[in-house]
Amino acid sequence: MQTSNFAKAGLLAISISAAAMISWEIHLRNTGAPISYDDNEALYADKRAMVYEPIDQATVFIGSSRIKFDLDIPTWQSITGDHAIQLSNVGSSPRPVLEDLANDENFKGRLIIDVTEAVFFSAGGLYDWKTRNKIAYYKIRTPTQRFSFQVDHVLESEFVFLDQEYYSINSMLDNLSFVSRPGVYSGNPFPVEFHPVSFERQSFMAPRFMIDTSLQNQVRAVWTRPGRVIIPPASGRALDSILNSVKFLVDKIKARGGQVLFVRTPSSGPVLQNEMKRYPRTEYWDRLLTVTGCKGIHFADYPAIANFECPEWSHLSPAQAKIFTNNMIKILQEEKGWTFNKKPD
Repeated sequence: MQTSNFAKAGLLAISISAAAMISWEIHLRNTGAPISYDDNEALYADKRAMVYEPIDQATVFIGSSRIKFDLDIPTWQSITGDHAIQLSNVGSSPRPVLEDLANDENFKGRLIIDVTEAVFFSAGGLYDWKTRNKIAYYKIRTPTQRFSFQVDHVLESEFVFLDQEYYSINSMLDNLSFVSRPGVYSGNPFPVEFHPVSFERQSFMAPRFMIDTSLQNQVRAVWTRPGRVIIPPASGRALDSILNSVKFLVDKIKARGGQVLFVRTPSSGPVLQNEMKRYPRTEYWDRLLTVTGCKGIHFADYPAIANFECPEWSHLSPAQAKIFTNNMIKILQEEKGWTFNKKPD
């Protein structure tokens, strides 16, 4: 009898848990929340392992959050037939990833480096430590961790509530918004609709974000809030050191037959105005290309991509990303000498 009662209690607990999860999933779906993958070490490592594909079959992208939004991977792959491997990391300089690829003798492919001046030309991006953790994880991940990732992928592809960044209990508590007291910043977390992540590690703005100006203004406030800690632009010997280091790493890749190109992705409004003031093009972007001897694409040089109005001043919308990607491919083919296996339609 006691065993029967335990079994009934167990079934009741399972039923209640299942009902709760199903209800939570239905609620999230009804709010328009999309499927989003945890952009963690395991997902990064899965893509990092792909960089050894032949140079004429794949292109690796590194940078910070802008190229994660602005490169529309389905558009890139459908037009070029080329595999886009996204290794960029939010809030982090691409330089740690560049160092990792440069020191990997087996990497001999194509590399596009996104330049967001505030993190690229800094001693350390806000989240460089997270990027280094991802690089380290790739090098030591075990077969068990690889298997676990494959299981997680299957589940994450079906259920919205498995988004650990926003829908776990701890994350929901961490992301609660509070009214700041005078002189005290209590936090202004990004809304969940701002940056869901695809399995290819592409970030994108959810449909609700695109129609809700209050959500857009919430993100704008993060970029422009008073008292935000701003890392001074590197200059003098510090800037020379960064440029020489990048040149050294780029040269290692090119010496193995790889190709490297820099891209300055769009920004607009007060964010762009501040970037132009703090990082004059001649002192930073132009010097980067001169010192490294690499080709580059600066959005301001091309009318078709020069006048985007970013929804929150710093990243492109999904529709804009398709236009940007299409035009970047044209520039690469018509001006930079890049060729792809897939012939134009």
